[in-house]
Amino acid sequence: MPYFRVVEAEPGPVALMEGRERITLGSNNYLGLTSDPRVKQAAREALEHYGTGLTGSRFMNGTTPLHLQLERELAEWMGSEDALVYTTGYLANTGAIGTLLDPGDTVICDSGDHASILDAVSLSRARVRPFRHNRLDKLETMLSRAESDGGGVLVVVDGLFSMEGDLAPLPDVAALCREHGARLMVDEAHGVGVLGARGAGAAELFGCEDEIDLRMGTFSKSLASCGGFIAGPADVIDFLRVQSRAFMFTAAAVPAAVGAALGALEIIRSSEGPELMAKVLDNARYLHDGLAELGYGVMEPCPLPDGDELISQIVPVLVGDDWKAVLLWKALYDAGVYVNVAIYPAVPRGGALLRTSVMATHEREHLDQALSIFGRVKGEVEKMAPPNGGPPATTPESGADEVA
Repeated sequence: MPYFRVVEAEPGPVALMEGRERITLGSNNYLGLTSDPRVKQAAREALEHYGTGLTGSRFMNGTTPLHLQLERELAEWMGSEDALVYTTGYLANTGAIGTLLDPGDTVICDSGDHASILDAVSLSRARVRPFRHNRLDKLETMLSRAESDGGGVLVVVDGLFSMEGDLAPLPDVAALCREHGARLMVDEAHGVGVLGARGAGAAELFGCEDEIDLRMGTFSKSLASCGGFIAGPADVIDFLRVQSRAFMFTAAAVPAAVGAALGALEIIRSSEGPELMAKVLDNARYLHDGLAELGYGVMEPCPLPDGDELISQIVPVLVGDDWKAVLLWKALYDAGVYVNVAIYPAVPRGGALLRTSVMATHEREHLDQALSIFGRVKGEVEKMAPPNGGPPATTPESGADEVA
């Protein structure tokens, strides 16, 4: 089974997994900061000063000066009035969306949105109107329909989608929201620390930060820790602080996690940050181009408003058939390369893929070795038949009618 593999050492470019070193192309440690001595030291100092845990929620005895400092620095980094730190990114989405929406409201979601967004919508009991991934015409249809729903309307999209590695066309999404009187929230979990001059995410990259009402981010990717945050207007953050059950009724993030996030954020906001971000995107292009040359299906680069193109740090290998994707994952794993495999229902039927991702700390020899293994196993897997014939093959279009 391609899940629950056991990692026995630090999640670097090469990691010890189940007794063997494997090149890691399946981690969200995008800037490689989990192994940075400065981040470790920041976590260590927080641990020594505050202990292993706070044994209470932020609402009660779980707020420390570290939490407040992190919230101030996050708000400044994101260019927002305020920010609120949650114990996990999942709780940040469920806590914000589930609190701000009522059953009389409408939420409009991209079909590629993260599961935490869809779970948050269920918690809110708001009317949900999904639209096909990145289809602006379908978004406009949903916005038009929502005008007669009677409540407030919130559009929620990922800035950088976690499986496909593509960007939401945020300037166009924001324009449609303004036209129809809807609010806009962007999940920047995979964008913060990688995209934009400051590393503030896809909204900064597109130059439309002022047109977005709320932004969410996590610490478990570029920020080398665990946790999440919501950034936005001060009155909204204040409301969440005293109304969000996912914030009020869960234990505060442990001090070491908060300290690590602060340490990583300091590096990202220093002169070193742009160098790390440039390195991870350069590695992504190298891997993308290498996979394409080997004949693998890869995503097209994302166009940017200035005419440039972006290949994000998430480089999916498009397979289609679930069995073939799992067989390819197994062949790579046995040969010494770890990647993630996504099959239905994580992706639409017939849309199975291998999710590869790169770090700033990958060197060319790591990527060259991985590409060599990809090339070697390609022919082997194509000859394999699925066990017992496997399920009938499906096409990427088979789930197209599931949403508008």
